[in-house]
Amino acid sequence: MSNTTDKAKIMLVEDDVFMQTLLNEFLSAKFTVTTYVNGIDAMAALQDGHLPDLIISDLNIPELSGTELIAQVKASDFFKAIPIMILSGEESSELRIKCLNAGADDFVVKPFNPRELDARINVILRRLGKS
Repeated sequence: MSNTTDKAKIMLVEDDVFMQTLLNEFLSAKFTVTTYVNGIDAMAALQDGHLPDLIISDLNIPELSGTELIAQVKASDFFKAIPIMILSGEESSELRIKCLNAGADDFVVKPFNPRELDARINVILRRLGKS
């Protein structure tokens, strides 16, 4: 996959600069990554036609939380098929259940094992025929 058009597109929604850098460095090796610092900018990008193969979002992002982002994406006929992975420092089982029931495809707790994150991304992309 040397051509960037062959790479799956990931929308990363993360406001923490350290985590943005870490994830961008890790994910960019295999994927085309576009980063947004809040849910409003992410939704605006979707509405402008920037459709990723996968959205990876923190829960605690400004202006539109991760749970609100899930709700808006899944409520849209245009965007509801885009899988969403939540990456959060929150490890409450109730919160994980709430996100999964709201439409998230996966929930990964920070800190995470990069190899496990990669495997979970690949599972989602395989289901889409993108891997």
